Amino acid sequence: MSTLTLYTNPWSRGRIARWMLEEIGQPYEAVVISYEKDIKSPDYLAINPMGKVPALKHGDMVITEVAAICTYLADQFPDKNLAPPVDSPLRGCYYRWLFFIAGPLEMATTATAFNWEITEKSASSIGSGRVIDVMSTLESALKKGPYLCGDQFTVADLLLASNLGWGMQFKTIEPRPVFSEYVERIQTRPAHKRATELDDALAPLPG
Repeated sequence: MSTLTLYTNPWSRGRIARWMLEEIGQPYEAVVISYEKDIKSPDYLAINPMGKVPALKHGDMVITEVAAICTYLADQFPDKNLAPPVDSPLRGCYYRWLFFIAGPLEMATTATAFNWEITEKSASSIGSGRVIDVMSTLESALKKGPYLCGDQFTVADLLLASNLGWGMQFKTIEPRPVFSEYVERIQTRPAHKRATELDDALAPLPG
């Protein structure tokens, strides 16, 4: 079996990738990349020319971008049931939310973090549209529960719970009750607890 190597930093989206690796339950090596010395080093830039973490090496394959890493792992280890089967009607729903999280949600939280104004006039030209519309769309989807794709926990839930949790903690996402309940429930998964303990041992997040 090809070796799995995660290049990460506990103060990064690498926490999400580690959670995914704990979900699939395969042996992996975690290489901590420091922001001071390693992130722009020639050796690491040969792995990810963007000089960002996380990155995953699986044999000779290198995957960057946390949503791509998690989606790739779900497809490589289908027995873990972290994605709807390719021929399932829910596959379209799954793709929708994967790209919504990586696109509009990411853009909306970044705009909030940096106080970028998205007006009624400019919203139609910006990938996320208005921030309030992004959040209300997610709230509506989560009220249908228990997961984004019906009764099956998928990578989309792992990514969304991570983004919502991080966003509410750092105040780039308003703590709507449905968001808080969803994150608390998803983060009770044993794989999340294991991953958090491993990363907190390296550098705990502030309370």
